[in-house]
Amino acid sequence: MRNEITISELAQLMNVSVHQIRYFEDKGLLLPAYISGNQYRMYSMEQIYQLAHILLLRKLGLPVQAVKACMTDFGPDEIRQMLQTSLENTQAEILRLQQLQLFIGKVLQEHRDFGQEMEAYRVKWREAVNLRRWFMLSPQTELAARQFAGKAGPELNLFEADIHYVFEGEGPAVLCTEATEEAGLLLPAGEYLCFQFLAAGEDELEQRMEQFSAYAADRTLHRTGPLVLIEKSYLSLFSQDRLHYELLQRIGTV
Repeated sequence: MRNEITISELAQLMNVSVHQIRYFEDKGLLLPAYISGNQYRMYSMEQIYQLAHILLLRKLGLPVQAVKACMTDFGPDEIRQMLQTSLENTQAEILRLQQLQLFIGKVLQEHRDFGQEMEAYRVKWREAVNLRRWFMLSPQTELAARQFAGKAGPELNLFEADIHYVFEGEGPAVLCTEATEEAGLLLPAGEYLCFQFLAAGEDELEQRMEQFSAYAADRTLHRTGPLVLIEKSYLSLFSQDRLHYELLQRIGTV
């Protein structure tokens, strides 16, 4: 009874394809124990362990040439450092995926909320929000690509964040994004009149803002602090021709 196994048996044992084993052979990583008289490639326990090591190193992300060098030249210290580096890279990737999971959940939840609240005025309690100022946008000036150049940084994924247009009196709007710490502009906690809608251009935005002011005036709501227009550009995945906005302003007693 022979102790070696064929290439198809090895492939089945290690849950890989015969083609993959042949590829490792072509690259000089894994050679059969011998080739039988009928030209079958035969593999022993030594080749099983070799293939297990190759698959592990490939799982760690090493290219084939690095796998070959690792198996022939690396000592224990180099292997340990390689595994440590792979662990750190894996942890960073897990963090990236967790952040992506949170963002996807946020988009889905906000899309559900937007559908329920669109075209309806609501008074809602909002927690305090810190905003970081970007730049001023003069009245009657449309936002242009040049104004964004150099403004974003590695800490901000542009258009994955809510963009806040803050209107203080009759002056220009201030473009802001949310900050995790005090960053120059605070929207305090309190009750806010809110209105969510879709718009396709500056004219429609101005009409919506006038409607918002008229609604508050008709109901003698005392508004305080700046008028804030929030652009939720990521929600426009659901409507390519229009952007999603929320208007809000704090209200209180006279």
